[in-house]
Amino acid sequence: MGKQIVDLSHTIEHDHVTYPGMPAPQISDFLSFEEAKGKYAPGVAFNIGRIEMVANSGTSIDSPAHRYEGTADVADLPLAAIADLEGVVIRLVEFKGRAITRQQLEGHTVRNRAVLIETGRGQAWGQPDYFEEHPYLTEDAAAYLKDEGALLVGIDSHNIDDTSDPLRPVHSILLAASIPIVENLNNLGQLPLEGFYFTAAPMKIRGMSAFPIRAWARLVSNNG
Repeated sequence: MGKQIVDLSHTIEHDHVTYPGMPAPQISDFLSFEEAKGKYAPGVAFNIGRIEMVANSGTSIDSPAHRYEGTADVADLPLAAIADLEGVVIRLVEFKGRAITRQQLEGHTVRNRAVLIETGRGQAWGQPDYFEEHPYLTEDAAAYLKDEGALLVGIDSHNIDDTSDPLRPVHSILLAASIPIVENLNNLGQLPLEGFYFTAAPMKIRGMSAFPIRAWARLVSNNG
């Protein structure tokens, strides 16, 4: 009662490139229904799937270990840092530039919140131009979010940094402060600016610095 769940993830499909220059996910059966026939009671069969993919496929989360060797990986991310966080959407769909500076972020309450940057790029998922001229945060925007106490930062493009900048300042600043990053978000236009709780939970796998997630928001009505 009094709540609604909004799916904020893209669907990962077989052979669909989710990041330029990285291999597309390969999805197949380890055990098909046909192969399972005769292994169980008559009329009983199971499917066991197999997937091979890079850890940053689709809607995914970056832990500090994605940037800094020897730091916390996705298994170390505390649930309090990635689950049921009070959220805020910074809606920039009318912004015509690519570089999102602190000026675009000011005026929003980000302290102790998951900050989700909506640029409208998520609507181009699966199209050839999704990866081209993508929106990104600037170094001063990342420093602002860190200094203002954001708990997590997400964006609806494939990289929160300008991929032409090898320094990757946004990843460097946020992950050094143990602020997880979520990329390739979807459906942010279905959220209000405030009044929701955000979850971005990966599998608890040791040795993975990033991993796909099922991201969602729990909308809360005035009645709670």
